[in-house]
Amino acid sequence: MRAGAEQEEREPAIVADGLTKSYGASVVLDDVSFVVERGSIVGLVGPNGAGKTTTLKSILGLTSFAGNLKVLGVDPRRGRHTIMQDVGFIADVGVLPRWLKVAQAIDYVAGVHPRFDRTRAVDRLRDSGIGLDRRVRQLSKGMVTQLHLALVMSIDVDLLVLDEPTLGLDIVHRKAFYDRLLRDYFDDKRSIIISTHQVEEIEPLLTDVLFIDRGRIVLDLGTNEIAERFAEVSVDASAVDRALAAGPISVRETMAGKSMIFEGVDRALLADLGEIVTPGLADLFVARMS
Repeated sequence: MRAGAEQEEREPAIVADGLTKSYGASVVLDDVSFVVERGSIVGLVGPNGAGKTTTLKSILGLTSFAGNLKVLGVDPRRGRHTIMQDVGFIADVGVLPRWLKVAQAIDYVAGVHPRFDRTRAVDRLRDSGIGLDRRVRQLSKGMVTQLHLALVMSIDVDLLVLDEPTLGLDIVHRKAFYDRLLRDYFDDKRSIIISTHQVEEIEPLLTDVLFIDRGRIVLDLGTNEIAERFAEVSVDASAVDRALAAGPISVRETMAGKSMIFEGVDRALLADLGEIVTPGLADLFVARMS
C-alpha cells in the first residue's frame, strides 16, 4: 500500500511539531514546527548551518530527532521504507559510479522503483543531449547533475524534496529545470519542498516560504501574504527621520538614497515617505536575518 493511502486526501504532506535535534551541546533544530500542505511548493531558506539539511534529513528518515513528524501520514522514524515509495529526493550532490553507463543507470532505477517512468527519463536525457551509451566519467559536472535530475524526476511520487537541486547547472539549465518542474511534475496533489541559496530563481515558483536561522523558524508565510505584512519604501531624503521613527526592520543604502523594509505597518501610513513596493524574498531574507 502506498504511504498514507488510507489517509484522507486533505491531510497535509508534512506536519512537523517541535522538532529538536542536538549534536552534543550544539542545538541544530530548536523546537521547529511547520506544515506543508498538499499542492504547495515551499522554499526552505536559511544561511549555512541554519538547520536546513537536518530538517530535510528528518523528513526523509535519515536522522533521529525529538518531537513529532508525519510525512504523508507516516512517522519517518518508524516507516521510512513505506514513505520512500512516495517521496523523491534530489540531493545537492548526485553521486553516481563513474564507470556506469547512462543506460545502466536507467535500468537500475527502473529495477528498484516500480513507479519509475523509463520513457520520461529517456526523453529528458534526449533533451539534455546526453547519450545513453556514455559513461558517467565522460560527462561534465553539469551533465551529471542533469542525469541525476532526469532519473529522480521520472519517478511518480507525492512529495519531492529538493536540496540545492540545480547546484552545478548554468543559469540556462537551472531555468529549464524549474520550468519543467512546474510543467511536467507539479499539480494540486503533489507537494515540493526546496532548500536553496538561489532565492531569486525559485521565488516565482513558491506558494510558501520558511526562513530558518540557528535552528529556529523565523518566518513561516504564504507568498501571497507577503504584500499584506511587509512593505519596502524608497525613502525620500526629507522623510528619513520620520521613516526611522516608524520602526523599519531593515535600512540599506541605495543609489537613490535609503531603502527601508517595514513589517506590520499600514501602507497608508508609509505613503508619504516615498515609493512603496513589495520586497523580494532575497531582501526580506537579509532583513530578517539581520
